Amino acid sequence: MADCSLDLPGSSSPPSHLSLLRSWDHRRVPPCPALQGTPLSATLSLVMSQCCRKIKDTVQKLASDHKDIHSSVSRVGKAIDRNFDSEICGVVSDAVWDAREQQQQILQMAIVEHLYQQGMLSVAEELCQESTLNVDLDFKQPFLELNRILEALHEQDLGPALEWAVSHRQRLLELNSSLEFKLHRLHFIRLLAGGPAKQLEALSYARHFQPFARLHQREIQVMMGSLVYLRLGLEKSPYCHLLDSSHWAEICETFTRDACSLLGLSVESPLSVSFASGCVALPVLMNIKAVIEQRQCTGVWNHKDELPIEIELGMKCWYHSVFACPILRQQTSDSNPPIKLICGHVISRDALNKLINGGKLKCPYCPMEQNPADGKRIIF
Repeated sequence: MADCSLDLPGSSSPPSHLSLLRSWDHRRVPPCPALQGTPLSATLSLVMSQCCRKIKDTVQKLASDHKDIHSSVSRVGKAIDRNFDSEICGVVSDAVWDAREQQQQILQMAIVEHLYQQGMLSVAEELCQESTLNVDLDFKQPFLELNRILEALHEQDLGPALEWAVSHRQRLLELNSSLEFKLHRLHFIRLLAGGPAKQLEALSYARHFQPFARLHQREIQVMMGSLVYLRLGLEKSPYCHLLDSSHWAEICETFTRDACSLLGLSVESPLSVSFASGCVALPVLMNIKAVIEQRQCTGVWNHKDELPIEIELGMKCWYHSVFACPILRQQTSDSNPPIKLICGHVISRDALNKLINGGKLKCPYCPMEQNPADGKRIIF
């Protein structure tokens, strides 16, 4: 039988079946002399029809899969264009960056403090060396001690934390902290987990609960009651919750919170708080900027320390009280502090100056007239 194979010109490698089918044109292929006028048998015709059907189904499936993939990939690009703005510096006044060196030093200090607070001491030291930032040992010491104790707690070593809590007992009591009691309770639970062999040691250690009996009476009763089931095993007793591993995560969180409060540090670093707040506020500020540019409003946003609207960041970001003037509907600041009038009402200094008439001031909430000089600045 003569050779009926197809040779594609210009191809250095054998073509795939799919490309071969797509490039095949029966009108351009010379007929094979040996098969001219020879009818196909029923079996060969059936095989050929099945092969054509399989090829057609495969091509359709590949085209459908390609369409789905192409649709998903095209949506990714549109999502990126929709959610990412190439220019976000416009939401910040240029005056913010006037003192560039000072701003850079503040930013570097915030990064170093964040690294210290996260326990990345070596990274913080490397950044200080490369940025020539001088950090006092007094600034680093609280973070070093905090991370040393936390590392011990993560390894279920209560010794350093108990030593620190005992040495700061009076100050912790002033903060109404239960840290020392929780540390003693966790140590007592570890003794209970040792079984009957640790029963006498657990009873002896229970004397540490005496100073906390008034405030934690119920919890102490629960722990002492668990001794009854010690020989049977606490795992199958009503006190099995005492062996929950979540107590270790809770003690780490309690220690971090109380230690930071005692040392005058925030639980979360200023950098992480600023970043989280920026993620919430940035979309709102960009929408405001777009509206201002669209309506060509000038002078609406020209103060570097003041935003054009109030942005709600949630209760998590409430750190101190703020006062908004009930007359001008503006938040007070150092240049425009709140002033308490003789009648007891509080307004801003700008509102007070605008309400002065003939050297006298009439309270906007009551008819009492008074001397503007009698108003006193208050601090919340």
